[in-house]
Amino acid sequence: MSVVAIIQARIGSSRLPEKSIRDLHGKPMLSYVIEFLKFCKQCDKIIVATSNLKQDDKIESICNNLNVDCFRGDHDNVLSRYYLCAKQNNATIVVRITADDPLIDPELLDNAISICKNTNCDYVTNMLHHTFPYGMPIEVIKFDVLEENYNQFRNDPLVAEHVTYHIRKNPQNYKIQEVFAPAGYERKDWRVTVDYIEDFELIEKIFTKLYHPGFFIKYVSLVEFLDNHNDLLKINSKYLPTEYLY
Repeated sequence: MSVVAIIQARIGSSRLPEKSIRDLHGKPMLSYVIEFLKFCKQCDKIIVATSNLKQDDKIESICNNLNVDCFRGDHDNVLSRYYLCAKQNNATIVVRITADDPLIDPELLDNAISICKNTNCDYVTNMLHHTFPYGMPIEVIKFDVLEENYNQFRNDPLVAEHVTYHIRKNPQNYKIQEVFAPAGYERKDWRVTVDYIEDFELIEKIFTKLYHPGFFIKYVSLVEFLDNHNDLLKINSKYLPTEYLY
């Protein structure tokens, strides 16, 4: 059984250009995503999946500098990128990671991967009933299910862009295990993703206080910090989501 974490990343973004490689305390934001993922004990391989557009050569260059594999594929069809990357790397379980969500807690991911292995389910996620902040998605999917979705729905624009969209909209058709935030740490109304400059400003302040080289930022520590500094949440509060697409 091979568990492959695939990070979707691209340069193009109409709302915040080059957000995935934006400088965050002297390093591209993508580098923190990779750094935190390396703490995952259940992941056998980490791959960045970007597009075949010339502009995304910058993504590949960062991967080369960090000694991480980079897969190049269809710019518009993210599902295709995931499927072909997973197939090429003989994945049996795929962990979906988005480069604009730098606050990865590898212990939470390890728990989700263990659930997937131990229950033999199709999909493990925290995105059906939301208890985590927007920007901390957990998605672990069996390769066979990813392949099935690719074969059947790759020409559906919503599935092509959001990868697991059909599964989340049709949970009755799949064996799904849900994961929830620890009791007392449910914060579904927070936003810690990066789509706008205000989002990035909040992430900068979080990293200034909580990041230390050689460590990852634990979810519980994040909640406790923002509970004690909840004025920071006003920075990007006008962008709180009405729908969770990913």
